Amino acid sequence: MPPLRWGIVSAGTIAHDFVCAVSTLPESDHKVVAVAARGLDNAQKFADLHGIAVFHVGYEALARDHNVDIVYIGTVNTVHYEVAIMMLDAGKHILCEKPLCVNEGQSKALFDYAREKKLFCMEAMWSRFFPAYNHLRERLRKEDLGDIKEVKSELGFPISKVERIRMGHLGGGTVLDLGVNNIQLALWVFQEFPDEIVAEGELNEENIDTEMNVKLRFPCGGVAQMRTSGVKQLSNQAVITGTEGKITLYDFWCPIELTDIDGTVRSYPLANSKIECILKNSVGLRYEAEECRKRILAGDLESQVMSHKDSLDVARVVDNIRKQIGIEYAEDFIFKAKRDSLK
Repeated sequence: MPPLRWGIVSAGTIAHDFVCAVSTLPESDHKVVAVAARGLDNAQKFADLHGIAVFHVGYEALARDHNVDIVYIGTVNTVHYEVAIMMLDAGKHILCEKPLCVNEGQSKALFDYAREKKLFCMEAMWSRFFPAYNHLRERLRKEDLGDIKEVKSELGFPISKVERIRMGHLGGGTVLDLGVNNIQLALWVFQEFPDEIVAEGELNEENIDTEMNVKLRFPCGGVAQMRTSGVKQLSNQAVITGTEGKITLYDFWCPIELTDIDGTVRSYPLANSKIECILKNSVGLRYEAEECRKRILAGDLESQVMSHKDSLDVARVVDNIRKQIGIEYAEDFIFKAKRDSLK
């Protein structure tokens, strides 16, 4: 089979790291063939650095590139939906950075359109594809932890001055940028939707959250305690506790180490990329890229590891949290208006 041909949308940090991660996979399976950025200099510099043969100015040009099978969307949050729709219109499969869209309504519309076009579409929730998660998945399947009682996670860095965090028009705030990691873990472990969500947060001058504390209560009686911060360094650990023991994930959104139920520390070293990644453990993005290849070869439109329903459930929790804290984005009203106009 020929390699899966990737097009990269944006030339920012996460796109850089994704291409670095893909470079650790066999060239017979994956090939980055094009990159697109809004500016010529950024596109050309990115292509030169990574040895990409083709660079485009503007995302529309990448959509028209017939040599691209699948696009990785690494733009700011508020652009995900429109870029993904553009690429689906052009017949491209989609791997889109988290959060998939700004709200549940956009996410559902995107998935519906992808299925209509018979194209693969997945939110890039890379955590779920790490070997450490595979180990935890097996422990949960065997019920080694007994009945799960609590998932406690916190994720925080002093990044409040970063534009994607502090600015509302970019879909800023820790709920969207960081909290989706905590939420997806809790939903994944309990395998059910919470019947109670209690949230509080600290807001900046733009009415965007810089910190949040959330409790999810599940029908089984279990609880998830989640904390995010864009102003403080937190432990960035997740502890999954059951009646028979607990497992701790370190850097839980990209874990390469965990403490198992018996106290054993298990490590899962990452491959070395040809060019150094910028963000922590980003070579682990390779796992989600390989999942895309497997699913597309199988003719699947989604991954069961991060299914469309999984993404919609995460988005639904995010929307609920934002409503409680008082965070609104222009897309909430624009998208509602678009939907209403179609009635």
